[in-house]
Amino acid sequence: MAWTKYQLFLAGLMLTTGSINTLSAKWADMFSAPGCNGTPDHAFSHPFVQAVGMFLGELSCLVVFHILLCHDRCKPEPTMDPGQSFNPLLFLPPALCDMLGTSIMYIALNMTSASSFQMLRGAVIIFTGLLSVAFLGRRLQPSQWIGILVTILGLVVVGLADFLSGHGNDSHKLSEVITGDLLIIMAQIIVAVQMVLEEKFVYKHNVHPLKAVGTEGFFGFVILSLLLIPMFYIHVGSFADNPRQVLEDALDAFCQIGHKPLILLALLGNTVSIAFFNFAGISVTKEISATTRMVLDSLRTVVIWVMSLALGWEVFHGLQILGFIILLLGTALYNGLHKPLMAKLPCCPGEQRAEEEEAPERERLLGEGKAANES
Repeated sequence: MAWTKYQLFLAGLMLTTGSINTLSAKWADMFSAPGCNGTPDHAFSHPFVQAVGMFLGELSCLVVFHILLCHDRCKPEPTMDPGQSFNPLLFLPPALCDMLGTSIMYIALNMTSASSFQMLRGAVIIFTGLLSVAFLGRRLQPSQWIGILVTILGLVVVGLADFLSGHGNDSHKLSEVITGDLLIIMAQIIVAVQMVLEEKFVYKHNVHPLKAVGTEGFFGFVILSLLLIPMFYIHVGSFADNPRQVLEDALDAFCQIGHKPLILLALLGNTVSIAFFNFAGISVTKEISATTRMVLDSLRTVVIWVMSLALGWEVFHGLQILGFIILLLGTALYNGLHKPLMAKLPCCPGEQRAEEEEAPERERLLGEGKAANES
């Protein structure tokens, strides 16, 4: 069945804004500008300020939800389901996970390339699968276990590519690249916990996805904004890449933005793109399928990698292609994309039918969880 123009628009919007989200965050990291009180030029390394901007983008989804709801209620026959009322504090634990995971990933993005950052985020299916078995009582099919093992192999290949390319990388030391890659994988454990919490406590309440994303964005924005105050006084030595060597120097970030307004453009690109990406992702799931959403999310990695090469942000390495293909294969196996091919072959119908019954739950866990975390 051919896609409608609206479906094509949604797919293009998701692919474009998802790519802009990572590329704009990396672009901000590449700027250098003077800071406050006449401090010389230094890199714009403010991951927690960037995370606050990301949560502001998620918070805007709450505004979009109420605009759409008001517009729908003005119709003679409203069609939009606002979902049932709920206790907003249900979103606090997932929001805390989102806040911690996102902040760690922005720290890691300062240390490694944008393409590796995006590829290594595929590790989330490993931890989501394991945690869903342990805490949700879900039974994974053999193809899903194989997908997890293939994903682990893909992560090893991508890590090896970073290790080999790190020796000739002028922008990042080898130790920074390895640390950044490990931080990204560690952050996926937190993301997986967030997704399991959402599955167990939140989505059973039939909350509208835009309202869910916006509520988590509200908690993340408020809490992390307040945490910027104590971070301004916590000295962490050489771990911080700002003149005062504190955990986060928000004033230094604003001074750098004042000296180089292009940084603000990069931050706005990150904030606006995450809002549109969440809206497009939810709409793609609704209008097309969660599987299509997963495929588009994988294509986003290709766009980010090609753009990074074109802009000269990183050098070509063949192992990255191999690693991406292996990761793509692992994700496809985990999400059951092999089933249409297997359906044409003689196989055990009972096992295939069992896998199909569990597919919607799995897609919802992976698909809806991504919307609340993407950056």
